[in-house]
Amino acid sequence: MKRCYKIVVAITLLSVGGCSESFLDRSPQGQLTDDQVSNTKAVEWMLTGAYGLMNGNRDGTWGNYASAPSQWLFGEVAADNAHKGSELADQAVMFDIEMHNAISVNEHLSTMWNNYYEGITRCNATLRQLKVVQESTDGETFSAERAAEIEAEAKMLRGHYYFFLWRVFRNIPYIDETVSTADAAQVPNNVDVLPMIEADFQFAVQNLSDEKPLGDAGRVDGIAAKSYLAKVYLYQEKYPEALALFKEVIASRPNLEDLPFLNNFDVNTENGPESIFAAQHAINPDGGGDNANVGDMLGGLYGSAPANCCGFFNPSFDLVNSFRVTAAGLPMLDGSYRDDPYKSDYGLTGNAKTNYEVDKTLAVDPRLDYTVGRRGVPYHDWGIMPGDGWLRDPAFGGPFVGYKHMIDQADFAGNTQSGGVNYVTSLNVNIIRLADVYLMAAECAAKTGDLAYALARVNNVRARAAKIPVKTVGGTQVAAYNVKPYSAFPDEQYALNAIRFERRLELALEGHRFFDLVRWGIAKETLESYSAFEGGIISAYGGLTFTDKNTYFPIPQDQLDRSGGALVQNTGY
Repeated sequence: MKRCYKIVVAITLLSVGGCSESFLDRSPQGQLTDDQVSNTKAVEWMLTGAYGLMNGNRDGTWGNYASAPSQWLFGEVAADNAHKGSELADQAVMFDIEMHNAISVNEHLSTMWNNYYEGITRCNATLRQLKVVQESTDGETFSAERAAEIEAEAKMLRGHYYFFLWRVFRNIPYIDETVSTADAAQVPNNVDVLPMIEADFQFAVQNLSDEKPLGDAGRVDGIAAKSYLAKVYLYQEKYPEALALFKEVIASRPNLEDLPFLNNFDVNTENGPESIFAAQHAINPDGGGDNANVGDMLGGLYGSAPANCCGFFNPSFDLVNSFRVTAAGLPMLDGSYRDDPYKSDYGLTGNAKTNYEVDKTLAVDPRLDYTVGRRGVPYHDWGIMPGDGWLRDPAFGGPFVGYKHMIDQADFAGNTQSGGVNYVTSLNVNIIRLADVYLMAAECAAKTGDLAYALARVNNVRARAAKIPVKTVGGTQVAAYNVKPYSAFPDEQYALNAIRFERRLELALEGHRFFDLVRWGIAKETLESYSAFEGGIISAYGGLTFTDKNTYFPIPQDQLDRSGGALVQNTGY
């Protein structure tokens, strides 16, 4: 069992009243005095509390889906990779996000905003209290080296929380440690926050070692800071600066081809050399799950599945078919994967449904069956996926289930919430992993004219995919698995198309897709085309119209009201 990582430290500075003067001389229960927080141990606790929001969970277990570190709702369901799933009436406001019809009172917008600003608040509190301790003349202080590390860790986390918010809402208020709690609600959202995010990551790069402290895999380090700073550069199209940092990160790690793909989604091998920046999850000693991967809990399966709640997060037909390959083992970059699409047993009835057998001649990338569960194919160690028996409403959500966010049944003990709540697991979520870095580096190389480097990095990812164990039933492969390297990138546009497609395959259902489409400037054409295709199979997904405003989401109404006019709603909402 992994150790419990998240510690929440609440610092409240409130005026108090009572019936007598003696009451004012006592520390109110649940509050900490200045003396209690003005020491090095308290600052370390506060920093740990700042790490606590990495799992997107401000309190409890239920209700933190939108703020999941996997960003499955905004990053995948809002794109072309997945449906919100379950039934239409269950969490219908998620369907509004999927179809880009969300309005400002959507509860999931508030969850995203509140939870990540809570993380920012904790980072700012840590930075303020660090300054108090270091300026103290009568108490213990940190060494200059440790003080710089704490500042760098807090700023790295703050940069991460702000980046997640910026991608979803774009126009957000910037609040740092110099802004008082009383003034925070009145800070306007009329300033570009990317330069401040960039500055936080730059400070982290300059002050964090590339080596994590022994036995402290959850802490951020210089490699994570370089990766994140490079990612922010990439979003700003600063390709040379990003590529230089990505190359440093790649040089610091083993060759990707030697790192098993499946280790990224296994509780026994997480925090390995491919993991660069990850949300750490753990089951509490008492079996509770509030420090676990609560953000992905709705993606548990349904019915007779070993983890059977709550039937959300169904991969799309479009995603599944994108794993189809040509005879040469390459992706169908021209979109022909939609021709005569594979639909599993969807739409079958009677004996055809009952006697359905998986098409073993289907030529696909082997990553498909470690990304998506489909009928007739072994799913983890749970047995062969039976189809509708593990689905909430296949007529609405489709016939597929997610794979990467669930764990083997053999690992349930100690890694799932007690009481049989097997859909709440201790599986970490990789926010940045090495394959992601390879593909971001390839993109930067293509943009700066080095097509040979871009080709090599994409082919590293594909060569590793070719080593994935094939799925079999009775000794026979359940598909015609095939994945081969590209022979060449003839020009920049071909290279970019290949890189973009590879990101979809390698990182599917990991929270990147919508944000990639937006930064590439192809969200409208991609999602409207997807809606026409997907809606031709399940009508609920047709008719999507995507406009400029849909590249981000509305500011939550409760925040607009609370700001007293300081915040302005995003254009178009």
